Amino acid sequence: MSGLKKLTSQKMRELAPELDPLRIGSGWKPEDLSKPQIIIESTAGDSHPGSAHLMKLVEAVRKGIFDAGGYGARYFCTDICDGESQGTDGINFSLASREMIANMIEIHANATPFDGGVFIASCDKGMPGNLMGMARVNIPSIMVTGGTMSAGPELLTLEQLGIYSAKFERGEIDEARLNWAKHNACPGCGACSFIGTASTMQIMAEVMGLALPGSALLPAASPDLTDYAYRAGKRAVELALEGVKPSDIVTMDALENAIMVHAAISGSTNALLHLPAIAHEYGLIITGDTFDRLHRNAHYLLDLRPSGKWPAEFFYYAGGVPAIMEEIRGVLHLDAKTVTGKTIGENLEDLKANGFYDRCSKWLEEANKKYGINLTKSDIIRPYDKALGTSGSIAVLKGNLAPEGAVIKHTACPEEMFKAVLNARTFDSEEECLDAVIHHKVKKGDAVFIRYEGPKGSGMPEMFYTSEAISSDAELGRSIALITDGRFSGASTGPVIGHCSPEAQAGGPIALVEDGDLIELDIPARRLNIVGIKGEYKTPEEILNILDERLKSWKPKDKKYKRGVLRLFSELASSPMKGAYLEYN
Repeated sequence: MSGLKKLTSQKMRELAPELDPLRIGSGWKPEDLSKPQIIIESTAGDSHPGSAHLMKLVEAVRKGIFDAGGYGARYFCTDICDGESQGTDGINFSLASREMIANMIEIHANATPFDGGVFIASCDKGMPGNLMGMARVNIPSIMVTGGTMSAGPELLTLEQLGIYSAKFERGEIDEARLNWAKHNACPGCGACSFIGTASTMQIMAEVMGLALPGSALLPAASPDLTDYAYRAGKRAVELALEGVKPSDIVTMDALENAIMVHAAISGSTNALLHLPAIAHEYGLIITGDTFDRLHRNAHYLLDLRPSGKWPAEFFYYAGGVPAIMEEIRGVLHLDAKTVTGKTIGENLEDLKANGFYDRCSKWLEEANKKYGINLTKSDIIRPYDKALGTSGSIAVLKGNLAPEGAVIKHTACPEEMFKAVLNARTFDSEEECLDAVIHHKVKKGDAVFIRYEGPKGSGMPEMFYTSEAISSDAELGRSIALITDGRFSGASTGPVIGHCSPEAQAGGPIALVEDGDLIELDIPARRLNIVGIKGEYKTPEEILNILDERLKSWKPKDKKYKRGVLRLFSELASSPMKGAYLEYN
């Protein structure tokens, strides 16, 4: 190939005479050394179903690179599984792992010269960690997403397991039924089959233009996914020769497209952590206010769990990301660039011409036969004028309780809780709160607080079990609110409000709430306020004076972690509403 001396790898070979022999010792052939060199970074490993199958995609990518005249080198930084960590202190490491994955990618790709990259991941922290790492390295790159697992019998999916567990704790089902759910909720590899954080971030990667069109959230067992991986490998070599970098693609227009699609799919609230953190790596700023502005009046179209009816497996059968974008194309930046070298609008036209939707329809026919159902595309992705909702899917609430904001997925919240004044019940850990909920110590009309669970407190774990215990209770799920400076699983449903900022460990107002305070929740007006003390209403000025007095006697809790990665994370993490990325100044 002409012009290879201009590639970074070839320049570095001249500077480091040890480079060639060390690579030959690793299995490279001498003729490989002059090829475009592509790092294949993946979360492949035996940690969970979202990563256990990724080696087949790594090898497909590698073959694509080879066939395009390049050489692919495999690097690994396996992610952890939030589901496997639930209910233990292991979940505290989850959000911090996003930063560590990005850090390792930065180290891998900068310590050794590469001309381009392919990044492969499926799940909650692997996806944003790789997208952040891709931004930091900023070499010509493409993302391959690992797809979603199939549903189990009775269309069982993993997010339903919390409900089974809570019912078992209350004696509503026996152990045999609980074990049936455990043994059938994950029948194969891929991300969990609902629009949780993993699925949401796979979709975001494609919408931002960093993955091939139509490739996000395919069934993990589909041969189409392996084909996309092969094509991504070939395209990575072309990108390296063209010199097109992620920073040429990820602009404010691309991020706004992502947020508009996030509204249309009722995406995970954790996207409000990950998209701002990804934007930060590009020197761009998006905030909770950006999400709230773009979600207002946005059409919510995707009837998939946890907010809707069907498993995420059906997303691809209905046309996937392209079908969603076609429905909302009037509000998208269609001239945004993508890794194909074409714009979003041009990609959508190409898909219509190349039979993409016909292939999806055939998969839908097969799924209908498999599960004994009769779904059409519009049962899964509603037409724009027949939307499930027309006010987006999340709201950012502000007030004297959350001056920087707090997040609720209102599409998963009962309408009875859209406006309420509730009685504060405070807990300083999830364990205390979960015990109170399960044993009916929490009552109708309570605002249940779990605090000191933010990034600086305990690492910002998910409050998944508590939220599931509440939403599975017919009365509590429609009569109380759960408010935390922690976060929620993308599978969480019910009146749950997270990311309350500033967090308790930083002295935010959530730390100053006392039992008996009156809490105003008003989703349409975007308000979250303390409006009364010990059951008596007070003026806003009186409330602020009382909070000032409480703050004088408040002290932060002792650091939960004295050493290691979580001590580092607690020292440097920004606020939940900023994205909880590490701030170094």
